Amino acid sequence: MKRYTAAVVGTGRIGWTLGYDKKREQPASHVMALKNNSRIKLLAGVDSDSQTLSLFKKRNPLVKTYSSVQELFKNCSPDMVVVAVNESSHLSATLEVLKGRPRLVILEKPVALNLKEAAKIKAAAKKFGVPILVNHERRFAFDYNAAADYLSKIGAVQCVRANLFSGMKLYDPDAEESGAYSLLHDGTHLVDIVLFLLERLEKDGEKKGRALLKNPVVTGIFRDPKNKRIVRELCANYSSKFCPHVALFMSGRSRFFGFEVEVLGTEGRICVGNGYAKFYRRAESNLYTNFFSLSKDESVQLPKKTGYFSNMVQNAVDFLDGRAPLKSSLQTGINALAVLEEIKAAL
Repeated sequence: MKRYTAAVVGTGRIGWTLGYDKKREQPASHVMALKNNSRIKLLAGVDSDSQTLSLFKKRNPLVKTYSSVQELFKNCSPDMVVVAVNESSHLSATLEVLKGRPRLVILEKPVALNLKEAAKIKAAAKKFGVPILVNHERRFAFDYNAAADYLSKIGAVQCVRANLFSGMKLYDPDAEESGAYSLLHDGTHLVDIVLFLLERLEKDGEKKGRALLKNPVVTGIFRDPKNKRIVRELCANYSSKFCPHVALFMSGRSRFFGFEVEVLGTEGRICVGNGYAKFYRRAESNLYTNFFSLSKDESVQLPKKTGYFSNMVQNAVDFLDGRAPLKSSLQTGINALAVLEEIKAAL
């Protein structure tokens, strides 16, 4: 079968080094996921930091290294190029990569710092005819896809609750140019996976995108006691056509990291988060006569690994083969960014 060539722009944490984290499910970085796929040959790594690039070269002696995107395309023409730089450099790096006209760009989330920058990326992608896959990893994970498939078994959806907990400041207007705040860095995952689930409830949901969440009300805003400009906690409440209540709770004052989504239906419940996925169905109660309770559905069997990174790269291969659409497109990434901007506007 045909093999595809690839290059990674940005050989930092998500680009490469998280592949050495012994606690994470591997592969956990773009480089490791690409090298793990037999259909892909990694040609090059690109980074403007000479020390980072030198270490990358030492660990990957058969892979070419370049200090800029321009230098990359002067020397090779990879089929796919990963953009895994810091959020503040997404726009400039992606625009340079698009000029090289690879067959596919894999863009690390979020798409950009804001919708204005995202629009420039979208325009350039159209101009150069280059499709973009956005790495909202949970769209590719077995556990979240099992949750989406299970929606049909829990009756009418009553509410969706999605929670994000971290110690990183949730929002800081002074960090707009760097993107160093959790609402953008982690909140993009939370919003995207909620949209992913809502897409399953509504026909052509991906195309409707942002419109799947309506009537926004942001409540419970908690500001940093030492700097009132910094937001540490909020709850964004929405409604949707097939779900009357969607609540996005985000905390930037927790002393732990957590990520979870709960979907409550009239006949069941889904709970999925980092490290767990639980499914419940309505059944005759063991506790009360003539009552029904929720009972854990043991029939749902999940693999030990979620496959989040491997499945993303395989989707890229399948797309280039012409056998599958992109499961996380530029538009779905922009949809998530639009919700985040709406939340920021209410702060």
